[in-house]
Amino acid sequence: MMNIHNLSVSFQGEYLFEDITFKLGNGDRIGLIGKNGAGKSTMLKILSKEMEPDTGQIAADKELKIGFLKQDIDFILGRTVLEEAYEAFVEIKELEAKMEEVNTQMAERTDYESEGYHQLMVDINDLQHQYDILGGYNYQGDTEKILQGLGFKREDFGKLTDTFSGGWRMRIELAKLLLQNNDILLLDEPTNHLDIESIIWLESFLRNYTGAVAIVSHDKMFLDNVTNRTIEISLGRIYDYPKPYSKFLVLREELRTQQLASQKNQQKQIEQTEKLIEKFRAKASKATMAQSLIKKLDKIDRIEVDEDDNSVMTLNFPVSITPGKVVVETNKISKKYGDNQVLSAIDLLIERDTKTAFVGQNGQGKSTLAKIMVGDIKHEGELKLGHNVQIGYFAQNQAEYLDGNKTVLDTMIDAANETNRSKVRDILGSFLFRGDEAEKYVRVLSGGERNRLALAKLMLQPFNVLIMDEPTNHLDIKSKNVLKEALKRFEGTLILVSHDRDFLQGLTHTVYEFKDQQIKKYLGDIDYYLEKRNVDSLREVEKRTVIKEVPKEKNQQSYEDQKKIKSLNNKLSNIESKISDMERKIKKIDAELEINYEEVSSKPNFFDDYQKMKSDLQNFMQKWEDIQLEIEKF
Repeated sequence: MMNIHNLSVSFQGEYLFEDITFKLGNGDRIGLIGKNGAGKSTMLKILSKEMEPDTGQIAADKELKIGFLKQDIDFILGRTVLEEAYEAFVEIKELEAKMEEVNTQMAERTDYESEGYHQLMVDINDLQHQYDILGGYNYQGDTEKILQGLGFKREDFGKLTDTFSGGWRMRIELAKLLLQNNDILLLDEPTNHLDIESIIWLESFLRNYTGAVAIVSHDKMFLDNVTNRTIEISLGRIYDYPKPYSKFLVLREELRTQQLASQKNQQKQIEQTEKLIEKFRAKASKATMAQSLIKKLDKIDRIEVDEDDNSVMTLNFPVSITPGKVVVETNKISKKYGDNQVLSAIDLLIERDTKTAFVGQNGQGKSTLAKIMVGDIKHEGELKLGHNVQIGYFAQNQAEYLDGNKTVLDTMIDAANETNRSKVRDILGSFLFRGDEAEKYVRVLSGGERNRLALAKLMLQPFNVLIMDEPTNHLDIKSKNVLKEALKRFEGTLILVSHDRDFLQGLTHTVYEFKDQQIKKYLGDIDYYLEKRNVDSLREVEKRTVIKEVPKEKNQQSYEDQKKIKSLNNKLSNIESKISDMERKIKKIDAELEINYEEVSSKPNFFDDYQKMKSDLQNFMQKWEDIQLEIEKF
């Protein structure tokens, strides 16, 4: 499908990557990983032909359709959500215009037996045939399905895109790409603006996508659930493995271990040969032998060990004085934007030293409540902060507030005070801004580097309550791991808004779900929440089924209908039993992985069996829903 050969790209005289070669084939779902600034987004721009490499070739079919979701998109305003989504169907819309024109001409004529009218009938038949082949009779339904999968409600379809945030407009762009049936999908951080439910839906969609997909993402769970191949860009080279991210890590480490062992063994042989050469050189009778050994030594291909970029930021949040037992309390907090009521009479109590997650669909008020807590926006109701509470706040768009015309160092110095200004360079160094890196202008930093700088600014003041809104957006996987461990060690109170399931796992112990202007508390971690949400979703479907069945008296149903309903209910019970059994097994495996990852994951075919189990569970869930819908028909 696409061959990339000897590709090289440099910036300011330094190679981002050099002489890299790989293929992109049908059915490939590639996770493109690497540290911030390694060149992942640049690679996607080159594959999309938006950017030219310094050297190298990309060979691809001329008819190849490529869809590219960029991190920064210029949106056209003035259209409704549906109108904008329909822009994915340029050919279909052109055919609709032509069909309308021909139909108008036919309606205006009465010479039904004429050659001209006959030609119009031929034309309309041809156009309708093309329309059918392109999916013209299905595209509206497909559009609505995908928009709903990405979190839009039906009542949103007629709203102007101008009324939505940049994150929601990015979802519309993603929907358009998914609707276009591209041969290759290039997705740069597609989950950054999605909530957990939409991410799970997107995973399912991409797993069944017939073309090729290349994804830049730092969401480990998303990569594991979607990809079947991993390409890491590191120190100018690529490492290509036909496995998803977690398996790639294991294989990559195994390969380096083998390389180190082989290199050590080879070095031992080389040293022995060199000793013989020195010994033979001392004797004239052995000079020929020495020369022979020298030639042999020169011909040896030295075993190289893959370089491993182990540079990671170090992070410890400074803690201030101990606050009172209750750090944040809200009483009947409400907030609306214009006519849009986001929060309604919210009562919430956060105690000292707890770690809490805010989750839910975008636009449900998570960030709004965080902003209310730090005093950024006005609201109705009462907000109480506890005794000695000192809040550190990381806003969702914190990195956007950085001045692009300042250097990294100046940004920190300007934010510091007299007591901590001397620590600025040390703090920057711990966030990988060392030496000349600190003199870079903010405008040339990648999204992840900007996020690191915004996090570094948090280190300038101590606090005992930390409120973080989507802190992992744009951070690479290593940096996310460091941040997660630092938050685990943080001895204060944490309130975390996030859609990253892997990041939340084992980090927070209470989850608040934001939905329909209210919040619901779950006393457990993100896995507990997702498990309970599945049960709640099933109950919602059951509730709808019962409500729809009530008006119909049992004696009104035919004997055949009753038999079918009984059969469907039996199937339902059987599937529910299987779902419960599989969920228990998966939960048990996840617990074992937490305790001893290496031992458990090293079992033969572990990852294949584990992924199959998860896939089977999703299939049973879908069957359950399908049967419920069948029952509803009666």
